[in-house]
Amino acid sequence: MLDQTDYKIIDLLQQDAKLTIKEIAGELGLTATPVHERIKKLERAGVIKKYAAIIDRERIGLNMLVFCSVSLKNHNSQYIEEFQRDIQQLTHVVDCYHVGGLFDYLLKVMATDMSDYQEFVSKKLAALENIGTVQSSFVMSEIKHSNSLPSKI
Repeated sequence: MLDQTDYKIIDLLQQDAKLTIKEIAGELGLTATPVHERIKKLERAGVIKKYAAIIDRERIGLNMLVFCSVSLKNHNSQYIEEFQRDIQQLTHVVDCYHVGGLFDYLLKVMATDMSDYQEFVSKKLAALENIGTVQSSFVMSEIKHSNSLPSKI
């Protein structure tokens, strides 16, 4: 079970994963040793999965963000597993969710431009077996984006 101090550590690391243990300890009014032990405990428990750099997609040429809704033709478990395995190989797809509703999957896709996205859909996504329908929603502007999870809702 996590306590308030654990949640504060999580919040601080989500804001800046490069904070030192000494800096985190200073923010919390603790010494470095218990902070270090708590962070190691959070890592071992899988609460902290990894540390990563957050990249500005547009600065590396990924100017197009698209949410792509996909329906499968057949919902047999073999086809579902095959789709989920195949989608892992498509580098344009940065997130994939199996959803309920009008579509089966929601993909978050990044591309350099419309031509790149069109090629992705026509040559890579459409090449997957069992694809039924694909509907694209193009992001015009990002209103809110966060890589941080709320520690308490």
